[in-house]
Amino acid sequence: MDLNDAVLTCAVNIQWTNAVGITGRKLAYKTATLRLVRNDIRELFVEVTPEKLKPLKFKLKDLMVHKKFMAEGKATFNFKAENCAIYLSNAPPGTLMFFLRTIFIKMNGDGGQPDDASMQKKLREHLLSGKPSSFEDVSPVTTAEMILARKKAGLVPKGTTTTPSPQGAKKRRFDELKDQDREKGTVPAAKKLYQSSPLAGTDESLRLNEEQMEVLRACTTGKNVFFTGSAGTGKSFLLRRIISALPPDGTIATASTGVAACLIGGTTLHAFAGIGGGDATMQRCLELASRPVSAQTWRKCKRLIIDEISMVDGQFFEKIEAVARHIRRNDRPFGGIQLILCGDFLQLPPVIRGDFGAAPNATPQQRFCFQSSAWETCIQCVYELKQVHRQSDPEFVKILNHLRIGHVNESITTRLAATSRQKIEGNGILATQLCSHTNDANSINESKLENLQGDKVLFRSDDSDAGMTKQLDQQIQAPSQLYLKVNAQVMLLKNINISNGLVNGARGVVVRMEKDLPVVRFKNNQEYVCKHEKWIIKTATGGVITRRQVPLKLAWAFSIHKSQGLTLDCVEMSLSKVFEAGQAYVALSRAKSLQSVRILDFDAKQVWANPQVLQFYKGFRRRLMDTTMIPLGPKNKDKRPGDANSALAKIKKSLMNKPLVSIS
Repeated sequence: MDLNDAVLTCAVNIQWTNAVGITGRKLAYKTATLRLVRNDIRELFVEVTPEKLKPLKFKLKDLMVHKKFMAEGKATFNFKAENCAIYLSNAPPGTLMFFLRTIFIKMNGDGGQPDDASMQKKLREHLLSGKPSSFEDVSPVTTAEMILARKKAGLVPKGTTTTPSPQGAKKRRFDELKDQDREKGTVPAAKKLYQSSPLAGTDESLRLNEEQMEVLRACTTGKNVFFTGSAGTGKSFLLRRIISALPPDGTIATASTGVAACLIGGTTLHAFAGIGGGDATMQRCLELASRPVSAQTWRKCKRLIIDEISMVDGQFFEKIEAVARHIRRNDRPFGGIQLILCGDFLQLPPVIRGDFGAAPNATPQQRFCFQSSAWETCIQCVYELKQVHRQSDPEFVKILNHLRIGHVNESITTRLAATSRQKIEGNGILATQLCSHTNDANSINESKLENLQGDKVLFRSDDSDAGMTKQLDQQIQAPSQLYLKVNAQVMLLKNINISNGLVNGARGVVVRMEKDLPVVRFKNNQEYVCKHEKWIIKTATGGVITRRQVPLKLAWAFSIHKSQGLTLDCVEMSLSKVFEAGQAYVALSRAKSLQSVRILDFDAKQVWANPQVLQFYKGFRRRLMDTTMIPLGPKNKDKRPGDANSALAKIKKSLMNKPLVSIS
């Protein structure tokens, strides 16, 4: 997904209508490639090339683009002059977004477009020359085109002035010297390819680094992939990018927990599999999955994505692998479905239930997926993300890496114990207590809220299906009923404004009610009126359920399990009740930095890693080293992977927020 790649592969339907709107000619292709090209007189065209057929070209003039369902991989091109409409479907949503954006920029960013008279003159000269018509791919997006497109869209305020940085002043002086030399004929003019701005406020979180790009390439080429990494390496973020790069039809995104499923816009693995909790015998599981709805879902599935695979036990994994082969009548691993698995086995382990003997060849030692016989037969490529994004403090990252493998020395103990004296509160915001058990966290929140003066205000969620409220409560952090008072400690549950620090996990306090909505002051002193936000989850059958609710949750206390995926900027924890391997590591890794955490009773004995998992990672890294390709030849130091992708950071909202874009 690159702003400079004007290519899209998807299903295409083309319809031509007559003057009264009656459809005449129709063409339908399951797979076709769309490219953005120019002819000899620099007119823009969309070239549609079906498999093994001659390409069709459509001039980009009097074009209307409907993109309301772009997130589902659908869009419509309406060519008014030609009375023609192109319907796109099953397009990778991320690639479709970049393709539409490139069209918008190329049509609006060419400041030197000739008028009709000039175009007719050029066309006449071309016809008289006798040369055959030729087409070529459009050039990469340039900075000048980007600026012009933004101006035409009204996204660049006129007369805006900024104080130049020293680097900017130096660059301008250098450009002035180049312009002087160019006037003398010593330096040729050159176009500048569009790259992300280094200015503060640019959303760097939308850029993939090289190790993430490698995983993405493997997933988009049909490989069975397992990728892992420590907490904060961007696993769920990468998974969302992978989902957006795959065709929607046949791609099923799941996770072992409801909260994780909500974060990637999917459903739970148990709901998709159709065998309940997996506690029944193998024969019973096959019968359950053979029901019409479940069987149809399994047969349609081409790519199965599982987040938090570390919390899926080996017995359940082996069962669904057998179910896939049986329902699909395919003896290949997982019935020929492409698997994309993500998770960290050194974090929270699976919860074991039921009879281990229910699955074929199952043993009591099969607690983790990698211990099942299905694991080795299914996984082709393995990757490990190493760059930590959540924490920027090298000291804290180093400590977390030691805790992850259960290694605690004297210096780590001393440093973490010293945090017990830290004052991390500010602006009336108290530290969130991380608890080992969910019930403890709920009791603390209810008690603290009751002790506040004033009346409670109830915020009820607006669910699209009232019968699914219980399921929504399990999968979405925002509760169906939220009681608040002034001075209540809360946590933000949505990314509202990343540059202003209003992100998922930001801590705040309710300062007043304004027009029946809570006004929250956050730790960075920002105030925000919390309007209702929308959450979307998918059902096992592909349906969609939505919830609208204020994006807040009481935050005097939080359970470690519920904190997965959050970055907390003011957190206090007691590890005395830790009962699982990796639980202490997960709790500490939620903190943004050492300065934002307070550990009341740190004890090195509460930090340990599962020996079986450590042994697995030892073999995993050996396999990783055996399959690593070492490039030979000179390094391209000027290459900056992911730079083109960061164009999304500046124009994601500014260019694509409208449900309908008209271009003429």
